[in-house]
Amino acid sequence: MQGFNKYYPPDYDGEKHRSLNSYRGKHALGDRARKIGEGILITRFELPFNIWCGTCNNHIGMGVRYNAEKKKIGNYYSTPIYSFRCKCHLCSGWFEIQTDPKNTRYVVTSGARQKDEDWNPEDNGGFAVHIRLLDTEGKDIPVDPLAALEKSTESQNYLMKVQAPRLEEIQGLSDKYNEDPYAASVRARKRFREEKRMEKAKEAADDVIKSRYGLPVELKLLEEGSSEVDEAKREWIKARRESTQSQRTKVNSADSLKASVLANTTKRKR
Repeated sequence: MQGFNKYYPPDYDGEKHRSLNSYRGKHALGDRARKIGEGILITRFELPFNIWCGTCNNHIGMGVRYNAEKKKIGNYYSTPIYSFRCKCHLCSGWFEIQTDPKNTRYVVTSGARQKDEDWNPEDNGGFAVHIRLLDTEGKDIPVDPLAALEKSTESQNYLMKVQAPRLEEIQGLSDKYNEDPYAASVRARKRFREEKRMEKAKEAADDVIKSRYGLPVELKLLEEGSSEVDEAKREWIKARRESTQSQRTKVNSADSLKASVLANTTKRKR
């Protein structure tokens, strides 16, 4: 029984036993670790392809799951190679499947044979696909020209849209962090002096305009080209147009009144 509850027996010593599993002589993985001393762990394994059992010669479909004995049998560089030893559910025969990190696949090593399902387009009325790659032994393999063109186009687009802007950003940050502090201070003080000189010249020009038209000293004048200046000009033009129309209306009213008075005077004389 594994110790999943919180009951601790009276003779339990935390410093001596460390855990309830060690106190009861059980492994944390339970029955799955019954062969852990041999380097074998019971794990759930799913067939990656269709096979025929070598003992009963029955077909076993891809995706069938077994309680397999998983064991490390070697390394391919730093990648471990594992073997999965399974017992056929249709007979008592055993078969073994190993990982192949070199070719990124699984291979049947004993007790069964893999179903060959490679599809050749030439055998089915199609065209051969030639791929030219460099294998692990240094030999050249033909390359599909369309695949190579697509890969080169995708790499170029990725370079122009992602890598180039990122490199420019990194270069800008590097230049900013590695810049000479004294040179940066000189540029900042020079820019500050220029801005201060322009600000004083603008204040002097504003004071001349204020003194010319008798404007208050605290009045702030707008800068040329700003949106407020354009809006003020539009309002001034609008007000001037309305004033002109109003004057024209008054003149027309005075002329009509004068004409009506003259007409009445002439009728009375007759």
